[in-house]
Amino acid sequence: MGKRIFSYEEALALLPQVQGITGVAVTEVRKLLNRDPESTDPVPPAVAEEYQRIVGEWAEAIMQFGIEVKGLWLIDFDNGGGYYCWRYPESSLQYYHGYDEGFRGRVKLN
Repeated sequence: MGKRIFSYEEALALLPQVQGITGVAVTEVRKLLNRDPESTDPVPPAVAEEYQRIVGEWAEAIMQFGIEVKGLWLIDFDNGGGYYCWRYPESSLQYYHGYDEGFRGRVKLN
C-alpha cells in the first residue's frame, strides 16, 4: 500500500495491530541482543544480519498499512496536515506533530 491519509479514528483503530507487530519485533530483538531493544549500543557484528532482518520485516509490515516508519519503533500516521505520532511502548495514540517539526516537535493531543 502506498501513502495514506488517516483520520484519528482510523489511526486509532489500527494501533492495536501496530502495537502487536511491534511488540513481537521488540521481543525478538531483546532475545537476540540480550538487552533493551532501544539501547543505542552498537549491534554486535555476529547478530547484525538477523537484527536487520527483524527490523526490516517490522518496517515492511507497518508500511503495508500505509503508515510511515520514522525510526526504530517510531511511526507516523499522516493526517493530511501533519502526523499522529506513536512510539513503542506508548499505550495509546497521544501525540501529533506537523510535517516540519518531527519527533522533537510533537505535542500531546487533548
